[in-house]
Amino acid sequence: MIDNLILGFQTALTLENILWCFIGVLMGTIIGLMPGLGSTTGVAILIPLTLTLEPVTALIMLAGIYYGAQYGGTITSVLISTPGEAASVVTTLDGYQMARKGRAGSALAISAIGSFIAAIISLALLMALAPPLADLALNFGPVENLAIMILGLVIVVSFAGGSLKRGLMMAALGLLISTVGVATGFSQARFTFGNVDMLGGIPFVEVMIGLFAVGEVLHQIRIGAAAPIRTRFKDMVITRSELKRSAAPILRGSGIGFLLGILPGAGSTLASFMAYGIEKRVSKNKHEFGKGAIEGVAAPEAANNAAANANFVPTLALGIPGGGTTAVLLGAFTIYGLQPGPLLFETQPALVWGLLVSFFIGNVLLLVLNLPLAPVFAQMLRIPYGYLYPIILLTSFIGAYSVSNNMFSVVLVLIFGLIGYVMKELDLPVAPLVLGLVLGPLFEKALVQTSALGEGSFAIVLQSPISVTILIAAVFFAFGPNLLARARKHAAEKKQSELVK
Repeated sequence: MIDNLILGFQTALTLENILWCFIGVLMGTIIGLMPGLGSTTGVAILIPLTLTLEPVTALIMLAGIYYGAQYGGTITSVLISTPGEAASVVTTLDGYQMARKGRAGSALAISAIGSFIAAIISLALLMALAPPLADLALNFGPVENLAIMILGLVIVVSFAGGSLKRGLMMAALGLLISTVGVATGFSQARFTFGNVDMLGGIPFVEVMIGLFAVGEVLHQIRIGAAAPIRTRFKDMVITRSELKRSAAPILRGSGIGFLLGILPGAGSTLASFMAYGIEKRVSKNKHEFGKGAIEGVAAPEAANNAAANANFVPTLALGIPGGGTTAVLLGAFTIYGLQPGPLLFETQPALVWGLLVSFFIGNVLLLVLNLPLAPVFAQMLRIPYGYLYPIILLTSFIGAYSVSNNMFSVVLVLIFGLIGYVMKELDLPVAPLVLGLVLGPLFEKALVQTSALGEGSFAIVLQSPISVTILIAAVFFAFGPNLLARARKHAAEKKQSELVK
């Protein structure tokens, strides 16, 4: 291990590799700021620019774009409620509310700190446990993935706010929207109404931009443009108490993100949602969630970054992409004449360990770049919202059009913008809808594959120790907190009655 680390530092700490790592994280941050682009599109677009570089240098730059985009998406999520990345959707729930209270600097700072700590933890685990974790990931087939999806859907309860019925209704709507297009494993088109553009389903990016960006702008226009934030610069710097409150959520988020990140296909988005849901369950400040709880930023941001790094476990060790961006990176490996898999660690040790060490260097660069700039970014909120709204709408429509070079994407953004506006007016939770939309295709795929394996019977789910364990966890998260709360209430009432006697 020590020899591998030394080899990795020797490879990554060359002037050329550090320079390209810096270029990668900087470009990634800029790409993350643009709604609709995201790390997957950014990496795919910029691969041709790396063809003249050495493979290790090219991969270091592309990886820098990947995790740089994670933070770039956070900036717009916090400042203007416009997620630049799908995994940053959860950050809008409390990050934007913190910004409205003049604490945007704290939200951005804890995002940078949480992401850095999560990167260190996940990289240490990645370097130490990559081979055995790759073997573990191989044990996750359709049955186990179905159990993971059920656990993810149970987390919907945590996003339901004051009304469980509303949360479940929105989650069901998200699942319904996800069924548009050609059915998984079949050839029938569903709910397309003869529109060719809908055969591939309703794209997540367009829904995300419409619900959050356009919906928020329309809502703010109706209630009247809010006054710009006039907080002093020093008030936008993170405090010691906020750091203390964020420590445990960052550690929990890092663990959740890493565990989900090593599973092929799970991705950073599910990790961030699940980290937020669990944090809301265990936090002492539950009443603040959705209103500007710093834990609601720290946990999902840590999970997001940890999952992004852990995605490289199945990618490097098995040749199986951990998510959308790593699937593009897998194609880059092929372009450079490399074959990811178990033998890659033996045949290309300098490349593998140099790439892994570069994650550490890249996250240090991101911390150095973004932590001092957090209060500066927060100063954007001083701009009158009458000037910001046209900019938000313009970038949203450009971002949507750039995804497919099709005006249909812009129409979808407008439609879901109106839906987002209505949901805000009726006080309906947006997060369950997004979670249902994210998990829908994954859930359906696992459902079809599990049914095929069980020859039409889902009893096969109970034959896997891993899936049974996950389902038990889902039952606990669904009913455990309420049962514990009732038990505590009963114990308190019994104690009170004894004191009266």
